[in-house]
Amino acid sequence: MPVVRFLLLFIGLTALVPAQAVVFKIATIAPDGTHWMEEMRKGADEIDKQTQGRVQIRFYPGGVMGNDSTVLRKIRIGQLQGGAITGGGLAEIYGDTQVYSIPFTFNSYAEVDYVRKRVDPLLIAGLKEKGFISFGISEGGFAYLMSKTPVAGVDDLKGHKVWVPEGDEISRASFDAAHISPISLPLTDVLTGLQTGMIDTIASSTVGAIALQWYTQVKYLNDAPLMYLYGTMMVKRDQFEKLSPADQAVVKRVMGDVFARLDVTNRSDNEAAKDVLKKHGITFLHSTEAETRHWREVIAPAMTKLKSSGQFSPAILKAQDDAIAEFRKGAAKH
Repeated sequence: MPVVRFLLLFIGLTALVPAQAVVFKIATIAPDGTHWMEEMRKGADEIDKQTQGRVQIRFYPGGVMGNDSTVLRKIRIGQLQGGAITGGGLAEIYGDTQVYSIPFTFNSYAEVDYVRKRVDPLLIAGLKEKGFISFGISEGGFAYLMSKTPVAGVDDLKGHKVWVPEGDEISRASFDAAHISPISLPLTDVLTGLQTGMIDTIASSTVGAIALQWYTQVKYLNDAPLMYLYGTMMVKRDQFEKLSPADQAVVKRVMGDVFARLDVTNRSDNEAAKDVLKKHGITFLHSTEAETRHWREVIAPAMTKLKSSGQFSPAILKAQDDAIAEFRKGAAKH
């Protein structure tokens, strides 16, 4: 029976050999060493541990794989399996992801929280229909106008070299409505643009301005929140669904927890970043109620036109508008 014993030994040894690891290569603009990267790496380590090495995540931070458009192209050809990308960056594959970034949509973080409970699941479902699995949405914070010279109202922007993200039709339409010709650059080129004078005005969250070193090239921040920003980590659905159901559940649970934590800590980080900017000599400007109302009036026709152009699905616009109306109605009662 030596042959039988040999076969049994071979089968036993084979069973001890782990299956070949599935590696997800994920690119992001987030610089290495930031809180975002630390949390995502912790999640990747936990996934590796819980799946016994069957699922591994390899990050490419700091924009080394290019801007969002380049990352999405590399995902399509299989060079990458996913990315941690902003809502605006995802507009190329799913236009509804920019719905939160319609200027002057939200009046407060309380309003944001109410709306997101109802709209986040719709955005995640929409990404899935487009072929991507999102592990949750994390707040990027409000974007504020930052500039080299003071900007209190929309009229003060005339003559400024205003940056808009590459492919961001919402921001472009907003500035066009104010008769300002913005300059389109990928995120990776913004710092150089500020240093060379190609641009002199940007819109960013406070944490983003610090992490990307943009704050070193501006002197003023207008504290009227222009738009709401968010990010998500997503992977190609067909690649993700090759995992066993058990491993899929682990990845969703672990990365879901990561993005839930980031969603909470990013808000406090953005508030703390305001103090950091002030200590570095950034002057905070306050628009008057009349100036803010004028901004809204100037861009309102452009936003109405954009909403009716097919940029967003009617369902997502209705869901957001209904949630805002519900919140404001409830707030009015109190």
